[in-house]
Amino acid sequence: MPSRIQCRLITFSIFDSYADLAALGDKALLLSAISPAWTPLFAMASAVVTDIGGPLSHSSIVAREYGIPAVMATGVATRLIHTGQMITVDGSAGTVTLKK
Repeated sequence: MPSRIQCRLITFSIFDSYADLAALGDKALLLSAISPAWTPLFAMASAVVTDIGGPLSHSSIVAREYGIPAVMATGVATRLIHTGQMITVDGSAGTVTLKK
């Protein structure tokens, strides 16, 4: 299971159609918080980043089950990182690095 990955980011707050799912592709998923309703997206995401959560949060557990890197509780990711930006998500170190 990779603990670190470099990929493009996509941010969602709500899905309007199934076409939105295709946009996810192999990108990192960034959300303020994740509920069980978002779980199917983990199968398509390269990584997960959230503003809130912790090691026992739903998003953290599901990310481990899918074997994708995840960083929880950034507090500011949805305000600082935007769709299309290249990031490196290091789940082991708990860091998200924005590439210029």
